[in-house]
Amino acid sequence: MLKGRTGTASAAIIGAAVIAVAGCSSGGDGDGGEGGGGGKAADPVKLSITPPTGTKQVAPDKPVVVRAENGKLTNVTLTHGQKDEKAEGKLAADGTSWRSSWTLKPSTTYTLTAKGTGQGGEQVDATSTFTTLKPDEKLESGMSPLDGETVGVGMPVQLLLSRPVSTKAGKIAVEKALEIQMSEPVEGAWYWISDKEVDFRPREYWPTGQEVKVTAHLAGVKVADGVYGVEDRTASFTVGERHITTVDAEKHRATVTKGGETVKTMNVSLGKPGHESYSGTMIAQEKAKKIIMDSATTGNPGEYRIPTKWNVRLTYSGVFVHSAPWSTASQGEDNVSHGCVNMSPGNAKWFYDFTNRGDIVKVTGTSRKLEFGNGPTPWAKSWEGWLEGSAIGKPVMGTPLK
Repeated sequence: MLKGRTGTASAAIIGAAVIAVAGCSSGGDGDGGEGGGGGKAADPVKLSITPPTGTKQVAPDKPVVVRAENGKLTNVTLTHGQKDEKAEGKLAADGTSWRSSWTLKPSTTYTLTAKGTGQGGEQVDATSTFTTLKPDEKLESGMSPLDGETVGVGMPVQLLLSRPVSTKAGKIAVEKALEIQMSEPVEGAWYWISDKEVDFRPREYWPTGQEVKVTAHLAGVKVADGVYGVEDRTASFTVGERHITTVDAEKHRATVTKGGETVKTMNVSLGKPGHESYSGTMIAQEKAKKIIMDSATTGNPGEYRIPTKWNVRLTYSGVFVHSAPWSTASQGEDNVSHGCVNMSPGNAKWFYDFTNRGDIVKVTGTSRKLEFGNGPTPWAKSWEGWLEGSAIGKPVMGTPLK
């Protein structure tokens, strides 16, 4: 077995300024205007923007808010950067307020322009230009799957953080910043694997053909005093065909299915006594055509050091499906490996070519149970157990892919 894992993976108080713009109106408080009509003129529309123009050191985790009094907002645009990139926001159903959807980029100048219409039909404009603070420390991130990757139905989304998020408030802030869109929306949830990793899995395996876009709106998210995210991160991936492989340690057989139909059965050899393979539901974590299996990585230097081909990793601790020409006589008959799933060279190459990262591999019939966290192992927990790992404590329904 080969052991190891590739590493990837203040507050400002803002006052609101009211920008009042008087519109033109007819009529007055006299005995009436032309035609004998009378009555009080409509109050002028007023637009207020928070933060007001000229504000500096704005906390990026505070929302930008626009309100209309005596009228409604007709257009609001919040931009930043040399290319006037637009920030998302949402207009209230009654049209009287607007609020930014996500946190803001630190160390950035924003310009908000708003238009409103009063009760008498008059139109007004308002503008605010402000600058967000520079963080003391930066939170950066990485994400898996890779953008554009095709993955198996068991693949989780992994968000890896450069700094630990140790408080519940910080974890909640991160979870609220995570947006997941799907072509076929399904239910799922986030789980904190550690203070530096949070993963998403659907309640059941992903549907085949699912298109998924994950956006971590981390820019401006505050995870500790003076510590803010500085960049958003996005990845889109596609779910491939439903590949599920069942490995029976007692029968020394692997059965591979695609879309529920068996496509191949193969003789295998698993871990011998004292080196039992893990039983449980794993995923194909990564693939490598060539690896040197070195027992020194498992704390037993000198026991073996063997080059292997067609390697599909199942655990961080070093369990692989791989070619083992030296054990072909035992494959289908006996378990003689150091914990890996041995196959013949031909079968191992076929499995390597067939397999996507995230494909399901279920091992049964051993006395050694897979431990959660030995690699991305989202299916080692029940749905209820997975939900317990969310800081928010609630499932997430994917939103339709735009």
